[in-house]
Amino acid sequence: MEFVWIEGDCFMMGQSPEETKELLREAGQEKYTSFYADEIPQHKVCLKGFWMGRFEVTRGQWQKVMKEDPSPYEGGKQFPVAKISWDDANLFIRALNAKNNEMKFRLPTEAEWEYAARGGTDTPFAFGRTINTNQANYNGMYIFGEGQVGLYREKPTKVGTFEPNNFGLHDMHGNVWEWCSDIYHEGYYKRSPETDPTGPALGPMRVLRGGSWFVTPRSTRSANRNGIEPDAAVDDYGFRLVAILPKPRKITPLFDSDF
Repeated sequence: MEFVWIEGDCFMMGQSPEETKELLREAGQEKYTSFYADEIPQHKVCLKGFWMGRFEVTRGQWQKVMKEDPSPYEGGKQFPVAKISWDDANLFIRALNAKNNEMKFRLPTEAEWEYAARGGTDTPFAFGRTINTNQANYNGMYIFGEGQVGLYREKPTKVGTFEPNNFGLHDMHGNVWEWCSDIYHEGYYKRSPETDPTGPALGPMRVLRGGSWFVTPRSTRSANRNGIEPDAAVDDYGFRLVAILPKPRKITPLFDSDF
């Protein structure tokens, strides 16, 4: 596994006013004041630095720890593991943590995930105001903004197939949905703390981020959020990890490299 140090900073989390206008125009709902209302209000969030997985957790890594592979599609060890519930991801994390004394692992918080996905940008995507299928794996039959129709691959691609964002992270848009640690509530942004938010205390659903190979580009936006039951394991659900270490330093890979 490979991790990237993400320096702590403040950013504006959630859907921007310009993004709202584009979503409303796209949906033909200009008369409404919001669309994807759980992404608003946009609000300031400040985070401490953290180590983020450069790639989504792969099938090979899952097999190494769990001794099986739930992924429903063909592909080798370099593809993201899929059909993973939030509960499954945490079982993997517990098993992985039991094997390691030097470092521990967890799911990213929702705020960490969005900050990492943006890669220092304030546009809907880390690559700008729109996105294309040379940059990410999603359903290219649909467009966002002034984008162009592209490929619909109908399955995941190997992790790292596309160029990384400015933070060196791959596949933050598309490929497989990624679980976050937070409980989901559609109105959480109205009361979210400014510093290191970790989500509401109670609720039946967990946060999914990033979109997948199956969805339209608007669902792969950095601000897009989804709430799903923690035992739901769908064909395009996966995850990536945060590593817990006391300070930035080089991390020795835990597994034989497939890259």
